[in-house]
Amino acid sequence: MFALAACTLAASAHAQDGYPARPVKVVVALPAGGSADMIARVVSQKLAAELKQPFVVENKAGASGQIGTPAVARAAADGYTLMVSPASFLTTNKSIFKSLPYDPEADFAPVSTLVNQPMVLVVRDRQKFPDLAAIVAAAKAAPGKLTFASSGDGSPQHLAALMFETRTQARMLHVPYKGGAPAVNDTLAGNVDMLFAVLPEALPHIQSGKLHALGLMSARRTATLPDTPTMGESGFADLELSAWVGLLAPARTPQPVIDRLNRAVRAALDAEVKAKLGGNGMEVASSTPEQLKQTIARDIRLHAELVKAAGIQPQ
Repeated sequence: MFALAACTLAASAHAQDGYPARPVKVVVALPAGGSADMIARVVSQKLAAELKQPFVVENKAGASGQIGTPAVARAAADGYTLMVSPASFLTTNKSIFKSLPYDPEADFAPVSTLVNQPMVLVVRDRQKFPDLAAIVAAAKAAPGKLTFASSGDGSPQHLAALMFETRTQARMLHVPYKGGAPAVNDTLAGNVDMLFAVLPEALPHIQSGKLHALGLMSARRTATLPDTPTMGESGFADLELSAWVGLLAPARTPQPVIDRLNRAVRAALDAEVKAKLGGNGMEVASSTPEQLKQTIARDIRLHAELVKAAGIQPQ
């Protein structure tokens, strides 16, 4: 019996040492073409070169991540099915849905953060709203009159606005849209006053001068918009929120496989990737598996507080 167990352990260790020995599937629970999909494809190409096996991206979109995400949770815990996920599927979803077909913490083994996408407050009318102080003053003078767009209840844009309202005691009117593109378009058209945008979705319009960035919800400025201050620099502390994207595996994936993937991710996020993703407003940022685990747990609590404060009822 002991000899059999020893042989089994030796075989398992050998398989892990040889990982990956065949193509790896990388699931993105969103349609092709978005920022998470772009990140998955750029990083997968680098991982394939690093680990000498194909990393094949597969899009399983729909139901706010509730199709692709549980598919990864149910996959074999062998490192051959991975997931590139936006933060919201692992954090906000737990607060805005009565039940989920997966447990964001128990069903996944974090590998590494891939990018941080800072939130940025943008307006069309710079004369009317020259800075954050003007936004707060106008909102306090007429509570509920100023409007902000988002891509839907519980979206990163909505959470950013809720955090802003909570920290500044400024009350505004939420105008939800079905997706980021229509929210941006109506901000461009002047149909809403402002948008707390994920930086990549607003960046082209900021660079063209059609939208104006008033403040970043990050600890430091970004190289992409070096002249845009953080909200802390503008006198509004404790206003930091990132729409990060991470790499995860099914729970119980062997630790040697997780560690090998983490090392490969760190190597993959090289100067070329930083330049490519950074040009789109994304900040490349790796982490340890434990750091990503702690980030997920922290953001679940934070997002739950924001959702509760806004009175959003789980669907």
